[in-house]
Amino acid sequence: MARKRLIIEMGMGIDQHGQEPTVAASRAVRNAIAHNALPGVWEVAGLSHPNEMIIEVQVAVPYPEQVREEEVLAVLPFGRKTLTVESGGMIVQGRAIPELNDKNDEMLIAIAAVTVMIEN
Repeated sequence: MARKRLIIEMGMGIDQHGQEPTVAASRAVRNAIAHNALPGVWEVAGLSHPNEMIIEVQVAVPYPEQVREEEVLAVLPFGRKTLTVESGGMIVQGRAIPELNDKNDEMLIAIAAVTVMIEN
């Protein structure tokens, strides 16, 4: 069955303290979907339930091998979800604060693209 893209949303997420790439990636996905509504999935595509959407998530983040994929996908409330994680994003020198469980002074920045598709 062929797939058609309905929308692509982009976002950025940062973990300033804790050096957790999963946190940065999750925030990037949340940022990508934070200000949208998808009436087209009902009114144009004719889906009867939001779980019929196909959602492909691509995230670029430092230390991609440390990303806990199920936590990133949990940000999305509906859909048949897949995640691709790759090396990218940015590391910026911040300030390590022991009370915030910092391991070092790195701030991790992730970018995400969330693509919503339908089958036809």
